[in-house]
Amino acid sequence: TLFRSRSKERGNELFKHGRFGEAASEYTEAIEHAGSQGGDTPDELSILYSNRAACYLKEGNCGDCIQDCTSALELQPFSIKPLLRRALAYESMERYRQAYVDYKTVLQIDSGVQSANDSINRLTRTLLDQDGLNWREKLPPIPSVPVSFQSHQWAEKANRSRESQQSPEMINKKAEEMVLSLKQEGNEFVKKAQYKQAIEKYSACVKLNSEECSIYTNRALCYLKLCKFKEARQDCDNAIRLDASNVKAFYRRALACKGLQDYQASINDLNKVIQLDPNISEAKNELTEVTQSLKSTMNSPASSQEKQRKKIQIQEVNENEKEIGR
Repeated sequence: TLFRSRSKERGNELFKHGRFGEAASEYTEAIEHAGSQGGDTPDELSILYSNRAACYLKEGNCGDCIQDCTSALELQPFSIKPLLRRALAYESMERYRQAYVDYKTVLQIDSGVQSANDSINRLTRTLLDQDGLNWREKLPPIPSVPVSFQSHQWAEKANRSRESQQSPEMINKKAEEMVLSLKQEGNEFVKKAQYKQAIEKYSACVKLNSEECSIYTNRALCYLKLCKFKEARQDCDNAIRLDASNVKAFYRRALACKGLQDYQASINDLNKVIQLDPNISEAKNELTEVTQSLKSTMNSPASSQEKQRKKIQIQEVNENEKEIGR
């Protein structure tokens, strides 16, 4: 039992650091040891299969993920994590009907799982397109979850609630760790120019900590790249509320105002940037360009706003990892 426990702990640590193949090997050792020595409860063995399934899912090995999730569910029926992981694997393999059934099963156990609710809405549209109006008739049977399992979930929620009330310091520490992890994931998506995915990560950060300035400026950058100028301006407003001398926030708000053709507001923010840091040449170049745009607007009929937006180039000040994640 000690060997299995240590293998599981090593697997957990490796997973946290993104070393999914090595983590899977540790879980495999623990599973094989349990098979040869016995002693583990079905719940403990189910967790090992579910953890290894998470590794397979991260590596894109959906077939083995589904197999491990099924093994986990045979040992611990109606467990939410293997159901969700199997659903994601099915969806990745475009086996949408099976994915739908697993998400529906999750919602019978706990209707508050937001990812399952979102996935059901998405898959409903997909299945309607794929199978037509009678798409429900082509679904595999959706299992009926016994009330005892639903009650078990509510009991676990109540226990977690009581624990959280008893240890607020632990909750804050976990929240801080989660924010840091999510922000790093968002930064990685920015490097790959995957701005929509980055926005999702930064938005999750905001839910956990709405008082960290860099989250808003990072998300504002993504909105700018996607030409969502109103959203970018709002994030910069929030950042400036938290830090009235934040150069990035003023600069990105200036770009957002430029995109919205609010040239005077853009000029005001660019002047503020130059006041805070006279060495930012990008701000001086933008100021010249925006000033010219304002004069052109005053002297000639305005062209289509959408056409103007397409011409806007988003130039960033030192858009490297340190800048994004600060």
